[in-house]
Amino acid sequence: MTTTPAPAAKPLRPLKGVRIVSLALNLPGPAALMRLQAMGATCVKLEPPAPAAAPAGSSGDPMGLYNPTAYATLHQGIKTRSADLKTAAGQKVLHSALAKANVLITSFRPSALKKLGIDWATLRHLYPALCLLEIVGAPDARAEEPGHDLTYLAEAGLVQGMDLPPSLYADMGGSLMASEAVLQARLAQLKTGKGVRLQVALSDAAHYLALPRTWGLTTPGAAVGGGHAGYRVYACKNGRVAVAALEPHFAKSLCLQAGVAESGVKSMMSAATHAAVATWAASKTRAQLDALGAKHDIPLYTLAR
Repeated sequence: MTTTPAPAAKPLRPLKGVRIVSLALNLPGPAALMRLQAMGATCVKLEPPAPAAAPAGSSGDPMGLYNPTAYATLHQGIKTRSADLKTAAGQKVLHSALAKANVLITSFRPSALKKLGIDWATLRHLYPALCLLEIVGAPDARAEEPGHDLTYLAEAGLVQGMDLPPSLYADMGGSLMASEAVLQARLAQLKTGKGVRLQVALSDAAHYLALPRTWGLTTPGAAVGGGHAGYRVYACKNGRVAVAALEPHFAKSLCLQAGVAESGVKSMMSAATHAAVATWAASKTRAQLDALGAKHDIPLYTLAR
């Protein structure tokens, strides 16, 4: 008997009909816009003119210059226009877009917004129903301070040693918070008919991502900080294996394969169990470990050296 697979769930588009104008450059703003567009919003991004030395057709967003591939992915389905907001012509383009918008997203310092005539007091007077989402580096009084993803991660204790983090966590976390804020703003807008101002700080995003470490979950020696033998990265014959056998039934499966007699919490934190699992992993190839994980329901993922 054959069964017909259930159709894939149709994606929700809760922002269908919502018009968003963005002035936010680099990564957090465009990454948020990418998500908002996927939720159905009509998104327009205004960019400054490209530098004079840039190739013809270049974007005025630095991301378009230093990583065109990332820029193209972020802006798929986004309508982009060039507008020098320091000129009357650029201001005309901006206000023509704002007159039809529900939300404006910016990534400027508050002082720059004021100079450009798009601070909250001015916008609220000109467009009472428009919502403003400000993406800033740090919140409130610190919003004028210079900073970037790396500095906010360092402040949150997420930069270890001399190595750079493997991803731009504060920027991407900030983009998620920004898309969430747009949903909040839209709900408030629908309820009252008036616009609201919300602020998302990348430093807050970094500190939010750092909460597990702040709580002691990932500090060295803690259960998911290397203390639990079932939650570690081990060497194998031709690479590495990330093992995440934290729950008791997963830990029991791992211990049975590694020849460990007991798999209780105390046993999993012992040096003997760490040594036994390390010896077991070192005796296997990546292919063997993948097969054992699938057969015995052990959460693991093998990696090249």
